[in-house]
Amino acid sequence: MEEERWNLFAGFWQLPALRIDMYADGARDLMDLVIILPFKPSADKDSNLAMINKKAKNRYFPAFEKVLIKHGGFLVGNQLSIADLHVLEAILMVEELCPSILSEFPQLQSFKSKISKIPAVQKFLQPGSPRKPPPDDHYVQTAKEVLRY
Repeated sequence: MEEERWNLFAGFWQLPALRIDMYADGARDLMDLVIILPFKPSADKDSNLAMINKKAKNRYFPAFEKVLIKHGGFLVGNQLSIADLHVLEAILMVEELCPSILSEFPQLQSFKSKISKIPAVQKFLQPGSPRKPPPDDHYVQTAKEVLRY
């Protein structure tokens, strides 16, 4: 990266909080693409799904995979952070659309398994938990009516 070459971060890159925010923001960007998909016109859904798949495979997942190869079990440091939880949620959301998407990313597969086994996360992922399912047609229609979309 040019920023590292010219030391434009002036050492801030090493701050864990900065890296946590960066990875969490990247995961949120990917989640935003997935969240708005049900609200897209039916004619555009296939192209948007292909775009999500392409961006996940070519931009987001390779970046997270590279970090996990370099740092090991967690994205930042040696303990769980909000970035890890955001990336896990992004993985789960994309997998709901493209179930085999992690086949090319062994580190992300291992990461998903590891984070999912944490008791509080495991409980959250169980059926009947507060985690919401992907929106169905009824939910989308109700939201559009309420928001006058």
